[in-house]
Amino acid sequence: MSTTIDEDVATGSATPPPTKRQKRAARIADAASGGIRSILVKLLLLGIVDAIAVYAILVLALSQEWLVLAVVVGVTALVNWIYFSRRTLPAKYLTPGVIFLVLFQVFVLVYTGYIAFTNYGTGHNGSKEQAVSSLMAASLERVPDSPTYQVTVVDQLGTLGLLVTDPDGDASLGTTEQPLQPVDPSEVENGKAVAVDGWTTLQFADVIARTDEITELAVPFSDDPNDGAIRTPDGSNGYLYISNLEYDEAAGTMTDLSTGTVYSDIGTGAFTAEDGTELLPGWQITVGFDNFVRAVTDSRLAGPLVYVTLWTFAFALISVATTFFLGLFLAIVFNDMRMKGRRYYRVAMIIPYAIPSFLSALVWAGMMNESFGFINQVIFGGASIPWLTDPWMAKLSVIIVNLWLGFPYMFLICTGALQSIPDDVNEASSIDGASPWQTFRHIKLPLLLVSVAPLLIASFAFNFNNFNVIYMLTNGGPRDTGAPIPVGFTDILISMVYKVAFTGQNRDYGLAAAYSIIIFIVVAVISIIAFRRTKSLEEIN
Repeated sequence: MSTTIDEDVATGSATPPPTKRQKRAARIADAASGGIRSILVKLLLLGIVDAIAVYAILVLALSQEWLVLAVVVGVTALVNWIYFSRRTLPAKYLTPGVIFLVLFQVFVLVYTGYIAFTNYGTGHNGSKEQAVSSLMAASLERVPDSPTYQVTVVDQLGTLGLLVTDPDGDASLGTTEQPLQPVDPSEVENGKAVAVDGWTTLQFADVIARTDEITELAVPFSDDPNDGAIRTPDGSNGYLYISNLEYDEAAGTMTDLSTGTVYSDIGTGAFTAEDGTELLPGWQITVGFDNFVRAVTDSRLAGPLVYVTLWTFAFALISVATTFFLGLFLAIVFNDMRMKGRRYYRVAMIIPYAIPSFLSALVWAGMMNESFGFINQVIFGGASIPWLTDPWMAKLSVIIVNLWLGFPYMFLICTGALQSIPDDVNEASSIDGASPWQTFRHIKLPLLLVSVAPLLIASFAFNFNNFNVIYMLTNGGPRDTGAPIPVGFTDILISMVYKVAFTGQNRDYGLAAAYSIIIFIVVAVISIIAFRRTKSLEEIN
């Protein structure tokens, strides 16, 4: 051993002692992966994650969402391997951020893009099988001579089912989505199946509490929807119900037995009669670029879309300009060393920025009320100024409130930018005989825009999609009664998209998603062009 060490020393091949940085890295690695306390915390957190994953897997398996289930299993296995391995130290810190990024950013964007190419909306929010089942269930009529089936209401992870005992004593189990299937009950009382493995039998009090849900429950009698369904009016006895619609899967038709009308699948996501009448609900299909074409060509949307788009650009530009110039003016005033009590004024200036915007908008909506608002009753002595009910006054009100909410931000960034300009600039300009205005106009303002211009672009993008102020202050109103869609004179594109998607009798999520992508493209193009134009300012710095 000593001979080998002597030879290493003689030949200069001995391993050098670790440096301070290497020792520090080793301590961090040991602290991150070792120690009883850290191991226990790791096991606890991973146990919670795995428990949530197991629950999600069970729910997804019941819903037969096999692709999502595979993703959950893969991600869970990967997370466990990362945090139990000693060779993946960087991944231990990156994994939570990557998961949240994928869930709340990437997935949302991809899913929005997917919805934009479908007819997803009111009457088209499921599969064809679900549509057939819903149509058949909605037209069920009790068979007059139906035998009485003894039923027991059971539950599995929130899903109700019926444990049915037929007159011959055979037991079967089914749900709204799954037809009756023969089962071997785990408990029988007086010839009635009352329990089955894997399901929880509802007690009498639970049945009473969920009466409405139970009476609406229709369990298909077999895989053929034309065979009808079992329903129970009291949670104890069930009867056979037959639909007055007849479904022909081979022909892809739905026939109304009472009128003889035949509704066919013509590829529009709904059974349609020869006169164009549709049976709803339909089902979700891929429509390609139809939503994008309809977004710009639909005659119902053309009129509102034009003035909403113009107002959106005007609102974003005016908001950026007013908040910037007011913030810049106040920053110049309170940056003057001769101003006494500057720190207190600065604190007062950022109060609107510290209060949540939606709360401020609601307060302003109350103050601008035409009948009893503070502004009309106190400031204008009982005047009746329609701040929120007249189209032009409502636009002015939105700009005023957004100015109140936005100028503190501009005040802060302008104050920081002005304080970063060296005092030598003022001294050099005064020696050269420049006036204060010339100094500001030709020297300070260009230097200021170097740092502020990117923030102005970001502010434009923010105000282009400033949903909070519009929704909380005016809800897009006053309503344009002549428009075929629920849109108002202060609606911007994003609030109009919200109304297309979530208000009214017909909600068109596919069209709303298409509008969202169009808005994203418009803002992205404007931002790219603006950023390229602002590169010329970098030469000034």
